[in-house]
Amino acid sequence: MSKVDPTAGVSEAKPPLDSRIGRDDPFTFGQRYLNNEEDVFKHNAWDHVEWGDEQVMEAQEKIKNQYEAPVREFDKNLYNSQPAKYWDIFYRNNKENFFKDRKWLQIEFPSLYEATKEDYGPVKIVELGCGAGNTLFPILTQNKNKDLSIVGADYSKNAIKLVKENEDFDPQYASACVWDLSNPDVELPEGVEPHSVDIIIMVFVFSALSPDQWDSAVKNLEKMLKPGGHILFRDYGRYDLAQVRFKKNRLLDDNFYVRGDGTRVYFFTEEELREIFGKVFKEKEIGTDRRLLVNRKKQLKMYRIWLQAVFESA
Repeated sequence: MSKVDPTAGVSEAKPPLDSRIGRDDPFTFGQRYLNNEEDVFKHNAWDHVEWGDEQVMEAQEKIKNQYEAPVREFDKNLYNSQPAKYWDIFYRNNKENFFKDRKWLQIEFPSLYEATKEDYGPVKIVELGCGAGNTLFPILTQNKNKDLSIVGADYSKNAIKLVKENEDFDPQYASACVWDLSNPDVELPEGVEPHSVDIIIMVFVFSALSPDQWDSAVKNLEKMLKPGGHILFRDYGRYDLAQVRFKKNRLLDDNFYVRGDGTRVYFFTEEELREIFGKVFKEKEIGTDRRLLVNRKKQLKMYRIWLQAVFESA
C-alpha cells in the first residue's frame, strides 16, 4: 500500500529537530501556540489549533456539496478494482523525489529509533506502504544494531523497484517486496513469518484502503505481529484541508475520495480508529495533530488534521 505525504513541501513550525529528539513524549506534536489571532500571519504554521463550531459547519457544508456530483458508478468500480495500477503510475511519474524523509518519526515514535541502538538486540520492523523508502532508509542509515531486520512492503512494483535500486539499500539488514495489506488470503510479505514482527509502521497507508478492505487488513496485521508488538500509525483526519477542498467527481463513498491521479484516500476520526483496531489490538495512544498553516503572502489559512496512534498486539 502506498501513500501521499501531505508534509511534502511544507515548512515545519517546530523547534530544530536535534533539540527535541529523545526529550518529548510521543504525541506532544508541535509547540507553537496561537494565543492572539492578530499574530496568525507572523509564522508559517501554528500547532494545536482547535476548531470552533463555525469552522466545523463550514467544512460539513463543503462536504455536503461533494455529494451533488460523486464519482460515476462505472469509474468507481474502475478505481476500486485496480488501486495498485494507479500507485504504479504514481511512482513511475514521481519516483523518489516526491516524498521527503520523515525525520519527525524520531520525535513522535521514539521507540522506532531505540531499536537502531547498538545494544538493543534482535528486532524485526516492517514498513507497510514503504513507497520509495522514506522511513526505511533513515532507519537504515542510523542503524547500529547488528540484529535489526527491516522489511519494506508496498503493492506498487515501481515503488519496490525504487527501494531496491537506492544506493542506501543494504540487503544485510533490509528486504523489500510487493505485497497487498488487504489481501483476503492472510498471506504475509515475503520473509515475514507469523507473529514475528516487533514494530509495524503505517504512515498515510490505511487511508488508501476502501472501508470494505479494513477487516482483511487488520487480520493480516494481527497475523504479522508478535505478542507485545506495536503498530505505529499516522494518517488523515476528518475535515482535513485535503478533504474539504475536493470538488465534484471525487467522492467515492462517505469520507472516501479519489485524487486526480487515480489514487484513493479516506479521512478518519479517532472513534473510527478505535472501532477498526480495537477489536483486535490494545490502544496505547490515539491523538489528533491539528495544525494551522498560513500563506503570509496571500493571507490564507489552511487547516490540517492528522491522526496518530500506537496499537499493541495482545
